[in-house]
Amino acid sequence: MTIVEDAQKGIITEEMKIVAKDEGLEPEFIRRGVAAGRIVIPTSPYRKVKICGIGEGLRTKVNASIGVSSDIVDADMEVKKAQAAEAAGADTLMELGTGGDFLAIRKKVIDSISLSVGSVPLYQAFIEAARKYGSIVDMTEDELFKATEDQAKLGTNFMAIHTGINNITMDRLKAHGRYGGLCSRGGAFMTSWMLHNEKENPLYANFDYLIEILKEHEVVLSTGNGMRAGAVHDATDRAQIQELIINAELADKAHKQGLQVIVEGPGHVPLDQIGTNVKLMKEMSGHKPFYMLGPLVTDIAPGYDHIVTAIGASVSASYGCDFLCYVTPAEHLALPNLEDVITGVKTSRIAAHVGDMVKYPDRAREQDLAMGRARRELDWQKMYSLAIDPEHAKEVRNSRAPEDSDACTMCGNFCALKIVNQNYNLAK
Repeated sequence: MTIVEDAQKGIITEEMKIVAKDEGLEPEFIRRGVAAGRIVIPTSPYRKVKICGIGEGLRTKVNASIGVSSDIVDADMEVKKAQAAEAAGADTLMELGTGGDFLAIRKKVIDSISLSVGSVPLYQAFIEAARKYGSIVDMTEDELFKATEDQAKLGTNFMAIHTGINNITMDRLKAHGRYGGLCSRGGAFMTSWMLHNEKENPLYANFDYLIEILKEHEVVLSTGNGMRAGAVHDATDRAQIQELIINAELADKAHKQGLQVIVEGPGHVPLDQIGTNVKLMKEMSGHKPFYMLGPLVTDIAPGYDHIVTAIGASVSASYGCDFLCYVTPAEHLALPNLEDVITGVKTSRIAAHVGDMVKYPDRAREQDLAMGRARRELDWQKMYSLAIDPEHAKEVRNSRAPEDSDACTMCGNFCALKIVNQNYNLAK
């Protein structure tokens, strides 16, 4: 039986117990969430992974994405990025390489970390077709499903699969138009294949076969959003919503057959539309775990898109988004380097925490309360221990070390907290 089928039979598995302990919740809460499709727990029969629950009632999780490109193929560097992402606090990793030996590089990355790892098998199928036949549009349907199964056998825990691009979605896209075009690689690959071959998307047309593959290898389906906006002016348009309708229907179908499912959300969304998007995604999908790519709330800050995303991600999480895909400072500019990956993870972790402070005020604000008290007491060691990045906090303070060890060089001898502590007792 799958973990969904176990949960629906009233069985609390070891994975559910681990998630419950990690979240400070009762195992029965986790079981009910998995049974209803509101919580997923990626696992694999092929490798031992760090158990992580994603979904309603749980802390907002952060995914880091890495992967070689056609310009830069350095498998060892991708391993270092994966390990750095795990060390920085990422909850999951997606390996999205589009160059080199797909399976060898992915296996090397998977073997180097304990996190659940996701992929997009469609990339491999289309790019291998381009190498073999000279064009992506010559890919066969069998090659697409074979790539999916091959990646599953490596121990891939979840897969972004573009199930919601079908002929109806394509009609919506063509009729409505776009200011920023189609930014999804998977979306671009699949729509090109469909138009050239005048055929339906095989991932949609043969969805039952896809479910068989994913169930056999215990892979979580993440319904890809190939129609997501690549510019804020395209957010929440007809093509995006049509894809969501299809994905929500397929997610229900997959869950009824015992498969764990995540529903992916849009990438570029202005701040005033985030709440609408999250609520729409949640209601339409039956409150399945919602995976937000970004969102970027403005298009004019290349080099700072990790900050742009943190703004959008914190709002998304506050409205009920369960799973955030980080964005690095290199977004829209270059393949992320090691430092970009670390910065992206830590920035998104801050955003997740800010969102959780709104979603779960009784649980998520305790750390902030402790930090406030530590600052009042000028307890620097306690402050460091509560910081999201203790080493960086220490490094900044020590780089401009104060004469007075109780204060910092911002206020020095005129530290407001020290003055008040000497004259009043404001402890609470």
